[in-house]
Amino acid sequence: MERRTIGAAALGVGAVGLGCMPMSWAYSSSEQHGVTSLRAVHTALDAGVSLLDTADMYGPFTNELLLGRVLKERREEAFVSTKCGLLVGDQHIVANGRPGYVHRACDASLRRLQTDTIDLYQLHRADPEVPIEETWGAMAELVTAGKVRALGFCAVGARADRRAGTGIHDRTIRQLERVQQVFPVGAVQAELSVWSREALATLLPWCETRGIGFLAAMPLGNGYLTGALTTGGGFEPDDVRARHPRFTAEMMAANQPIVAGLRRVARRHGSATPGQIALAWVLAQGRHVVPVPGTKKPHWVTENACASALKLTEHDLAEIAALPTARGSWD
Repeated sequence: MERRTIGAAALGVGAVGLGCMPMSWAYSSSEQHGVTSLRAVHTALDAGVSLLDTADMYGPFTNELLLGRVLKERREEAFVSTKCGLLVGDQHIVANGRPGYVHRACDASLRRLQTDTIDLYQLHRADPEVPIEETWGAMAELVTAGKVRALGFCAVGARADRRAGTGIHDRTIRQLERVQQVFPVGAVQAELSVWSREALATLLPWCETRGIGFLAAMPLGNGYLTGALTTGGGFEPDDVRARHPRFTAEMMAANQPIVAGLRRVARRHGSATPGQIALAWVLAQGRHVVPVPGTKKPHWVTENACASALKLTEHDLAEIAALPTARGSWD
């Protein structure tokens, strides 16, 4: 698989990553099977998919424990990315950016992951009660201590920014500029896909001009862009898509022209699938971009990995650019 680099430290990873969240969190729990998920992670490493993206809150904790079982055997093949800053309660999630907590959270993640070093440690969410410089400073201390190789920042709060009438990533960029004064940002993770292109306007260029890696979250539109989801099929109550405005039966039907357009492009690339074209589009947005599609099944891991070999033409990119804007936004 093609290799790409993250940040000024030039940390090498496979061009396509693996989002491990669906194995333990946010998607249908009835389809979460430990043995299948373990096989999916091994399949990823076999295919050159080295970036494994997790977080302590996924489960909570069980996602890191699952990865730890693989890393115990194959640590040298993996690029481990995990996150801190969110605490999960019975019915709520709260941010915690206190320096002492950051240190404790990192040590706990290291134990669960069965590793001595985390390659990319990301701030999942800024704590409004703690100056972000203090949180980032504590994370920088982890680099100095040799527990972490690079720091990453998750771009959140886009919906609130849009409602406030500001640019969708304006607040994130302001936060990034503040933490950049404390310690270099190695990577930014934010949503980017054919049906969520907002990062192209400001956030992606901001990262590119500063040599910062960009991890594209949800590059398959929570599975919609694969073309495998049935309109009106419904989701289990614990699946985040059951409450997502783009996944109502009406909006799924309305957004079918986007999938149809990806299918047209795919037909020009032999046996390519719509999902592979969607990932190839993300890869085409810059050499600093690494899509991180989430899945828990080996066959999807294999399909996603093969997208790294696809090279879209200018005609392909123009056709995708002309596809209609997705309907059913969070607003």
